[in-house]
Amino acid sequence: MTLPAGLTADSTAALPLHIVTRADFAEWRAAQPSPVGAWIDAQAFDGGAYTAVVVPDADGNIAAAVIGVGDRLDPVAYGHVPFALPARSWRVVSSLDRAETAALQLGWGLGSYRFSRYKQPTRAPATLVLEGDVDGVVDELAACIRVRDLVNTPTEHMGPDQLEQVCCEIAERFGARIEVVSGEDLLTKNFPAIHSVGRASHRAPRIIALTWGDAAHPHIAICGKGVCFDTGGLDLKPADGMRNMKKDMGGAAHAIALAELVMARGLPLRITLLVPAVENAIGPNAFRPGEVIATRAGISVEIDNTDAEGRVVLCDALTYAAEQQPELLLDFATLTGAARVALGPDLPALYANDEAVAGAWLDAGAQLRDPLWRMPLWRPYWRYLGSSVADIANGGPSKMAGSITAALYLERFVPPQQKWAHLDVYAWNDSDRAGKPAGGEAQGLRSAYALLKARAGV
Repeated sequence: MTLPAGLTADSTAALPLHIVTRADFAEWRAAQPSPVGAWIDAQAFDGGAYTAVVVPDADGNIAAAVIGVGDRLDPVAYGHVPFALPARSWRVVSSLDRAETAALQLGWGLGSYRFSRYKQPTRAPATLVLEGDVDGVVDELAACIRVRDLVNTPTEHMGPDQLEQVCCEIAERFGARIEVVSGEDLLTKNFPAIHSVGRASHRAPRIIALTWGDAAHPHIAICGKGVCFDTGGLDLKPADGMRNMKKDMGGAAHAIALAELVMARGLPLRITLLVPAVENAIGPNAFRPGEVIATRAGISVEIDNTDAEGRVVLCDALTYAAEQQPELLLDFATLTGAARVALGPDLPALYANDEAVAGAWLDAGAQLRDPLWRMPLWRPYWRYLGSSVADIANGGPSKMAGSITAALYLERFVPPQQKWAHLDVYAWNDSDRAGKPAGGEAQGLRSAYALLKARAGV
């Protein structure tokens, strides 16, 4: 198994690492030899969260290190360590239970991550010696890194073609089946909404469909918004709003990573992964405000705003997914700025039409410290999506409840009997924080995987 940066199986020359919290620091401090205690006191170290101190021996060499954490079950609590300690190998000597060990290993890997495709990091991270059965943690870490890498890669190297290639490589590795409908074939195969959004780009729009698993196993469909760059279309975004729109395929990145994780762990599930991949570009044939477009579901949509394109590509994908009658349908999308206004960058907005599904996902998020927040499918707000010329509009003049109305739009394309949950993610860190380097970020991914594990009975 290839280990991500910051993790090693080699304990040679590894130095001891102590883990404390502010609550148990005094007890730990009292058990240390006098010289170590004096050194710790001189550093004013008290076991507070996101702290670290190196302890020397009598010759001035590094003898050990101590890190302070807050919540031992939160991977982010350990995210500062890889670059707070010298870049050498460390082995934990503190007593941690299985869940705490997994959080440490995951958090260390997340904190070690740097996007290095175009620029090499200024230093290597400290490395943690792995102990115990680590395959599950490493696979979950790889899924989070997959999201980060996909989102961080600029559109020149991560357009619809490249998203398709990533899916093809995953399909080949796990023996999955893949089918791609692109360009004008989207019209003949009845994906007109995806075609409408992506037709102005020199890169052909497409829907990527990957299927894997035993037909006897529970069927899960996973959709992800794959808008590889969003100019806003003819309703052009301002410069600051367009600056980071390489991340508008963050939903697809989550969906791909989740499906890949299910396959890597061999869960007894049948997976259908659907990625509508487009670039919302400006051109002579770009879709226009006021146009009425067709959808796979036969629902006509008036385009109120070409910058509300994510829901338009997703509606065809959701319709297609529901045709397969999966036991559960999930979708991920960097869908609305309104969700960020409501919940900020760290909390994805969860919408679900099934109480049990919503509760299970929320519980998993709380347990795994992978937070999300449920928002209401408040159906009276349908009035904000009314149209006088079509069945529905993709937006409206009101600035109210933008995240809710986007979710309601998607729900229109999900049959009432179909269990469905939608996660509106930011998929981004605006600045460097412990365990969360600036750039692409996986949100709600680990809790979604726990949800699917429970569905699989694992």
